[in-house]
Amino acid sequence: MTDPASAQFVGDIPHFYDRCLGPIIFHDYANDLARRAAALHPAHVLEIAAGTGISTVALRNALPAAHIVATDLNTPMLDIARGKLPSDANVTFQQADAMALPFEDNTFDLVAIQFGAMFFPDKAAAFREALRVLKRGGALLFNVWSTMQANPFADAAYAAGQKFLPDNPPKFYLTPFGYADIERVRADLAAGGFSEVAHEIVRFNKQIPDLNLFVRGLVMGNPLIADLHAANVEPDKVEVWIAAELRRRFGDEPISMPLEAIVFTARS
Repeated sequence: MTDPASAQFVGDIPHFYDRCLGPIIFHDYANDLARRAAALHPAHVLEIAAGTGISTVALRNALPAAHIVATDLNTPMLDIARGKLPSDANVTFQQADAMALPFEDNTFDLVAIQFGAMFFPDKAAAFREALRVLKRGGALLFNVWSTMQANPFADAAYAAGQKFLPDNPPKFYLTPFGYADIERVRADLAAGGFSEVAHEIVRFNKQIPDLNLFVRGLVMGNPLIADLHAANVEPDKVEVWIAAELRRRFGDEPISMPLEAIVFTARS
């Protein structure tokens, strides 16, 4: 089963994730992934960890003729994704676990994953599942975050958890930013059956016009909020601290903040 951290995106979390974080840290990478997908000319696409549909919309725009099956472990996330596209968009939404995909062998030309591979508990096994459902000659295309140090928003949010919950610091941010070792990813892909692997580091310098809105997403748009509630820590105080930390590093709004991720393309 997929990492429990990814299964905690419930309640109001998907809405904060989509509205507050999406435009700043996800949209550009979704468009980058979709551009790479279009260059492969797939007719049948499986998207794993589609979340709230940010990358699904980008894939739909870049691949107007392809049929897309967008999946996620979390139904609340998919509910938001489903509302972003019309019923005739040729996109099928389906709840699915990346560790046990409910699809026949040799079904898809492309498997795309936007910031989801980090959550797979057995990454080689998940890649093996992706390989199973790919047609011969198909490709796996996915991105992962680089380190927290290369992504200051995550570094600041993680530091806030340590400050406000010193006896039991929240561990969520360690998962999405804990798969930045390129050689480790390549080894997992090889163990999953992929022999042809390419990677590229992709950086953006992102302007944040409304820092308070973005910081709200860093606190309310992921499972960190559950840890704060459990410890009776007021989220507003954590948001103020993170915003002050980002202003200390980058100045007053609109701040310009670096982002860094790694894109992998793999074939059998």
